[in-house]
Amino acid sequence: MSTRGVVVEPLRRLGFLTIGLFDGADPRAGHESTLRIIELGERLGFDSAWVRHRHLQYGISSPVAVLAAASQRTSRIDLGTAVIPLGWENPLRLAEDLATVDVLSGGRLNPGVSVGPPGHFAAVRDALYPDTADQEDFGYPRVRRLLDLVRGEPASDFSGTEGFESFSDRVQPHSPGLASRIWYGGGSLGSARWAGETGLNLLTSNVVKAEDSADFDRIQLRLIREFRAHHPDGDKARVSQGLVVIPTDSATPEQRAKYLAYAESRTPRTNSPQGPARMLFARDLVGSSAEIVDRLAANTAFGEVSEVAFALPFTFDHDDYVQILTDIATRLGPALGWRPTT
Repeated sequence: MSTRGVVVEPLRRLGFLTIGLFDGADPRAGHESTLRIIELGERLGFDSAWVRHRHLQYGISSPVAVLAAASQRTSRIDLGTAVIPLGWENPLRLAEDLATVDVLSGGRLNPGVSVGPPGHFAAVRDALYPDTADQEDFGYPRVRRLLDLVRGEPASDFSGTEGFESFSDRVQPHSPGLASRIWYGGGSLGSARWAGETGLNLLTSNVVKAEDSADFDRIQLRLIREFRAHHPDGDKARVSQGLVVIPTDSATPEQRAKYLAYAESRTPRTNSPQGPARMLFARDLVGSSAEIVDRLAANTAFGEVSEVAFALPFTFDHDDYVQILTDIATRLGPALGWRPTT
């Protein structure tokens, strides 16, 4: 396809990402809204639905449990996490949960993970790791442990029968193929390189680390190319881009005003790197599908990928998400060369 003379490869896989907010006094309603949104995504033909992970917040704290529920209310759409911060997790227990949900979903789970100390670690360390906080390794080895366990490497030096019970020396259930669907959420050149060398898939979002540039698109493009340069599959290695995209084609005037105000409130953080880590944010894309197509065509990183998981804004209402997803599936996606899956 082309737009204003710029050739853009057709979009092959279209997904969306939701944070799943809820009212602390009535948490079920928010979780139910998230499940209904995922069901809607399947009906609209989206290829994947992803949920964010939020600890000690009013968002999804247990995405694997939510996706287990979603797996029983859908039959086709891929279900992903973007991302599970492994600093909060025991890789062995997480491997069991992921394999169980993958089996329940019929092989549709796409776990996305990241590394690093838990957020606000000083405040939670006594509750999370009361005896081992100083010994915990929050780096890449935690991902390798998870990968090995999911692949079926031994988790125990004992197997066999004890009394009337049978024991396995590897994680059960074992779900063949799950390891090939694990993604790494990377925002730096080093993490992109490591993910490629490790043979993972790469999730790149609307946040990157400004290491030697303050140009978001340029940085993200380098991440993608660095990842593929070190991946065994080379240019065929899977990368999913996640930008905040808000089409307004069928929005009411009130919705359009809300969306524009939301994006405007977040624009200052896109002007320069933020904080000691120099994190740089992409601008939210708000406008008609035709306008968003033109802006994506000018995005060189978007031109390098064939799958996306567009992020839904944090604080909108359920009806807003219905409108946005419907416009993405019926207008924006087709304009980018995508065709819904039925």
